[in-house]
Amino acid sequence: MSNRPVVTVYSGVNASVVSQVKLPDVFRSPIRVDVVHHVYRDISKNSRQAYAVNRKAGHQTSAESWGTGRAVARIPRVPGGGTHRAGQGAFGNMCRGGRMFSPTKTYGRWHRKVNKNQRRFAVVSALAATSSVPLVMARGHRVDAVPEIPLVISTETIQNLTKTSAAVKLLKALNAYADVERVKHSRKLRAGKGKMRNRRYRQRRGPLIIYSSDKGPLCKAFRNLPGVELCSVTRLNLLQLAPGGHLGRFVIWTKDAFAKLDSIYGTYKKGSKQKFGYRLPRPVMSNSDLSRIINSSEIQNTLRNKKKQRRSVPHKKNPLKNLGVMIKLNPYAKTQRRRELLRSNPKAIALSSDIKYRRYLARHKQQYAVAVKNAKKEKKPIPKFVKPKIKKDKKKKKHPVKRSFPAKHFVKSLLKQ
Repeated sequence: MSNRPVVTVYSGVNASVVSQVKLPDVFRSPIRVDVVHHVYRDISKNSRQAYAVNRKAGHQTSAESWGTGRAVARIPRVPGGGTHRAGQGAFGNMCRGGRMFSPTKTYGRWHRKVNKNQRRFAVVSALAATSSVPLVMARGHRVDAVPEIPLVISTETIQNLTKTSAAVKLLKALNAYADVERVKHSRKLRAGKGKMRNRRYRQRRGPLIIYSSDKGPLCKAFRNLPGVELCSVTRLNLLQLAPGGHLGRFVIWTKDAFAKLDSIYGTYKKGSKQKFGYRLPRPVMSNSDLSRIINSSEIQNTLRNKKKQRRSVPHKKNPLKNLGVMIKLNPYAKTQRRRELLRSNPKAIALSSDIKYRRYLARHKQQYAVAVKNAKKEKKPIPKFVKPKIKKDKKKKKHPVKRSFPAKHFVKSLLKQ
């Protein structure tokens, strides 16, 4: 999409500036890649021809299966004898001389209908893309030294060309011949059976020359250059403007053809003169670079700061490994754990007994203080403080283990008797 007011017209002799023309509004239309891809895919199917194998192919024999019990496969076999063909498998797609799998048929949906307005939208988008230098270069065209894109040539210097040598001279003067050389070097042998079907070589696409409706002899001059195509401005084709559905073809315009675009496609003020009721599609956004708009300082300054969503995802802990979680689930686990530690560690047992004694001593002191206070009130003699002694647990006598009498000793004693 281009927004320049005028375009320079160059001479085809020495690439000098001849004049300037107003840029048609069709180059300001929106570039819709999705529409171009969709329309190109459907339009390109309309040149297909129906094909199919013969309905009787692979079945022109009276083969029958031999059945079971003969140690051979149950595939139908050719009858008769005396030849190699007799007894061979037939009909199946795995058999020599059999039919193909799922034989092709002529009936089917070979062509596609595309709405007229969609076709026009795609052509307009493809035309707008031809004026974008990045899109043209991204498509692979050699346009580094071309003076301007879109490239417009004065009609007088191109319409009367009859020789290919003159056409080459014109392209070299405009520094556009590098794209033709690129096509020459890209010529490769086609892979597959297309080599046998009149399409032995494949190559890139070169510049597209668009002339006005009066054809003239220039078609003979350019037709022998590899990759160069010609098209009338009244019969613009999406298959040529965006080959493969890829936008940005290098287009060379004649001045007359370039001036006719406003009458063919109309402007944003007037409708088309040649297409009844047609108006150019308007871009929804004047600047389609949405990320640049959103990230601009003008918009970012008016927006509030981004809220940081703190999502607290609870981390599930294993109660078999985490004692705190286990106590929440089972409060008695704390007591069990303490007992296990005391049972396993003798130092812990002594420490726990020492703590118990200190607690007992503290309670005893509190009781002694209360007794002293009461004795003072009643004017009685103050009792002496007696430090309590630890009560030692009496060791329990171990009961003798009752051993079972060995059988062999019992037998020996019996024998002695």
